[in-house]
Amino acid sequence: MVKQSSRFHPLSIPAVVQAAGMYGPLARSLSRPVLPTSPIMHVEALAIVCAVRAHGEHGAIVRTLTPDNGLLAGYVRGGRSRRLKPVLVPGNLVRADYRARTEEQLPALTVELSESRAGMMSEALPALAIEWATALTATALPEAQPYPRLYAALDGVLAAVTAAPAARGWAVALVRYELLLLTELGFGLDLTACVAGGTNDDLAFVSPKSGGAVSRSEGELYRERLLPLPAFLIEGGAGEWGDILAGFRLTGHFLERDLLQGRAADILAARERLVDRLKRAVGQG
Repeated sequence: MVKQSSRFHPLSIPAVVQAAGMYGPLARSLSRPVLPTSPIMHVEALAIVCAVRAHGEHGAIVRTLTPDNGLLAGYVRGGRSRRLKPVLVPGNLVRADYRARTEEQLPALTVELSESRAGMMSEALPALAIEWATALTATALPEAQPYPRLYAALDGVLAAVTAAPAARGWAVALVRYELLLLTELGFGLDLTACVAGGTNDDLAFVSPKSGGAVSRSEGELYRERLLPLPAFLIEGGAGEWGDILAGFRLTGHFLERDLLQGRAADILAARERLVDRLKRAVGQG
């Protein structure tokens, strides 16, 4: 093993220091690089709390979705305290401040409540919707990748849940959010034209294999093998309950097949609870 000498060699001193005739402790101090004192990573944003996990005796690791930096994780000191527990509720909107001194370090996170949606957690269906939407976001998205459209859409879903606790007021928005998330992550469906005939007249089904739309005339004979395409995903606007449940069936197929594999599939139980509760609420369970 080569042992490094602790002797200070003049060649290690910058030329400007040697020219000044300085050696010893003063030269050593001048030859050292100046380390940055400011954080390498500093993000301030209005963020949506998506996941909270206990860490240590009092702290928590929190994942939030930010508009410009995507999904970020950080350590909140005292995150399980009486003061911060009501703040760190999935679905809440917070002013988040992330700071880290190295790229490898888990950032320290401080939060200030901007808008609370915790009141909805006492209502069964809204609570299940918030639980699923935030868990899907925290599980499916890669960290530190910007998804501004998903941020805006998730904020819209949560705002709809808060404004209209009746499920029909937000269920359509949630189906659209799932569809958008698939698209943003590269698993989007092609609902613009019939994959069998090339036209976009009366699109009524989706191929479970290709994810492409199928017109009613082309797909009627094979409807048992196809997924129904709700009209609101083509035309916009609200949907009837039959269409809403068909929408959840459609997006659920592709979420399970293409996105939520392995350990990530564990969160599908939250989605199943939500869909089962919706079916019972409308008399289809």
